Amino acid sequence: MKTKFIFITGGVLSSLGKGLTAASVAALLESRGLTTTIQKLDPYINVDPGTMNPFQHGEVFVTDDGAETDLDLGHYERFIQNPMSKNNNYTSGRIYNSVIQKERRGDYLGGTVQVIPHITDEIKSAILSLASDDLDVALIEIGGTVGDIEGLPFLESIRQLKKDLGKENVLYIHLTLVPCIKVAGEFKTKPTQHSVKELRSIGIQPNIIVCRSEDALPDDVCNKIALFCDVDNDAVFSAVDVKSIYELPLELYNQGIDQKILDLLKLKAKNAELGPWKELVKKLKNPQDTVTIAIVGKYVELKEAYKSLHEALLHGGFANNIAVNLEYVNSEEIDDAHVAEKLKGLDGILVPGGFGTRGVEGKITTIKYARENKIPFFGICLGMQCAVIEYARNVAKIADANSAEFETSTENPVIYLMAEWFDPRTSQKECRDTESEKGGTMRLGSYPCTLENDSLAHKAYGKNEIHERHRHRFEFNNKYSEILKENGLLLSGLSPAGDLVEIVEIKDHPWFLGCQFHPEFKSSPMKAHPLFKDFIAAALKNKK
Repeated sequence: MKTKFIFITGGVLSSLGKGLTAASVAALLESRGLTTTIQKLDPYINVDPGTMNPFQHGEVFVTDDGAETDLDLGHYERFIQNPMSKNNNYTSGRIYNSVIQKERRGDYLGGTVQVIPHITDEIKSAILSLASDDLDVALIEIGGTVGDIEGLPFLESIRQLKKDLGKENVLYIHLTLVPCIKVAGEFKTKPTQHSVKELRSIGIQPNIIVCRSEDALPDDVCNKIALFCDVDNDAVFSAVDVKSIYELPLELYNQGIDQKILDLLKLKAKNAELGPWKELVKKLKNPQDTVTIAIVGKYVELKEAYKSLHEALLHGGFANNIAVNLEYVNSEEIDDAHVAEKLKGLDGILVPGGFGTRGVEGKITTIKYARENKIPFFGICLGMQCAVIEYARNVAKIADANSAEFETSTENPVIYLMAEWFDPRTSQKECRDTESEKGGTMRLGSYPCTLENDSLAHKAYGKNEIHERHRHRFEFNNKYSEILKENGLLLSGLSPAGDLVEIVEIKDHPWFLGCQFHPEFKSSPMKAHPLFKDFIAAALKNKK
């Protein structure tokens, strides 16, 4: 089998950066001419993160094929060229659901269904589904922390795969914490030793240990970890705290982690070509200017809820050789009396997506302020819908304009739940259950959009047809398109059939654009999304 597998586990505590470590290693291998992909295995029971509270789990990342996935897949796509799909994210819920369906169909011929072998075989099947003649290395990140009861079936599965595939095709990387006790002035390796002991107790011996720490570990500390954890002296690496996550690939490269991986897996590859990464870090450290952008939403207490958005704005800064300072503003704290105070001194304003009524009126007030004061504005998904509501109320004078999501009895639902629409991907009508409280379906994944010539959108993309990722239920109500256009709202992006409004703009404004899709999901540090690039450019111009 051509594809080799790298399994990445974590110990001591969560949020150490397994996803970023996986993405950085994959980026380094890709820089050496190897084809890579990354898969996230999450131990929680939810079938997918689509219905999970952003405060608990962070953002939901959406792939082209419409899968609602873990936010780490966003890191993966930003670091490597290979796009993710539904096969790159599995949860315990998805695994167990598949096994239960098979049992109900009689696939197991009446046998007793158990964690071993049925659940573990299903997990192994999910992992091995990535293998192909076109893929050199698949990196598999195991969510959670070693020792968590819910993660044991995943760890047992990856233990078995070394026996199934042969040790030359499997490599284990373990990420741990090495704290530094400032008073004593020394690094403590005991947490790492205990974490590796826990991993070895279930039959997995790590080949490489990556140590998360504030500062680089001295050689004697690395040698101590190697001795007590039974790995090579040159197989212990420091994942130090860096100013930007985009510095991590170069930090790991300077320590030689990619060469060690190639040696262990007996892979041949060309020398790393890291020019683009070095240029990126150079831009990071030497910005020519700075702009301040407000993100006005309701999940601002947890920045992870807007992870892709956060990164896409930084990418827009990289493309303009400037730094982007982000200020998160709680939309629930904004009203007519305090909007100027809350948004004073900003170079641009962005209103992101979301669900539900909480904080919506604050977003609408924010958009009015941006429109009237000529501040560059970018509305995404719900942000676009709020822009349509604001424009309908205050410019088209439809005083009670609203979304059917927020007020089901509104007489002027400029945003509503369509009963059906034409899906250009399937060439047929897609229907929604309008009786359901949440709607029978969402528009998920990549859809085409046709752009109006001489619009901000067309200028940004430089072409007439684009494909962008969606995650929403409610749409622009075409019943109001004529009155809004008569009052100056430009519908600059439509679905090919013309029945779905994807982008709205205002012409008499420095930069005012709302899009129904989520452009942040397709932005990367080397290639900023066109809309984010132009939005940041407009904010810089506004500042000057």
